[in-house]
Amino acid sequence: MNTTILSSTFLLTLLLAVGLFFFIRASAKDRTQQVKLIAEQPEESILIQLQQYFDRRAYRITAVDAKQNQVTFQGFVRPSWFLAIFLSLLAFCGFLCLALVLAILFPQFAKIFLGLVLLSPAAGVFYWKKAGRSEQVSLKVETFAGVEKETRSLITVIAHRDELAQLQQELQLKPCE
Repeated sequence: MNTTILSSTFLLTLLLAVGLFFFIRASAKDRTQQVKLIAEQPEESILIQLQQYFDRRAYRITAVDAKQNQVTFQGFVRPSWFLAIFLSLLAFCGFLCLALVLAILFPQFAKIFLGLVLLSPAAGVFYWKKAGRSEQVSLKVETFAGVEKETRSLITVIAHRDELAQLQQELQLKPCE
């Protein structure tokens, strides 16, 4: 085989391996965001709905600041079996491709390079250990008058972005503009 083809294939495979490494690392990254949401209900009723919602999601109250109408919930986020297996399979494919290219370039070490494939379960283990963690959700509820003097609630939430999307969908909250 032409050395130009081999070296360019090796370079592309190496770049893909680096991308895979950062993808696996990002799978367990903290994605906490702050959003402001508007509820059509008054403050008291939305607080009850929020309490019920987070109780159903296995969160518990850890702190209450009555002066600022702020409540902090804490819960454990379980890692996903599907994502752990998926990341292990991606790592398997990535290590296999890298091992094949290295085995073509250096045939005397082919068996050693194919041993790289044995590292693929480490991706799933890495995700599992990092993704399973305790998460905090901070809520602050304020009352404000709407356009037609109707009482509305402004909710400031600091939480994981998936939790925020689920909260918005389940309680029909609108983002503040």
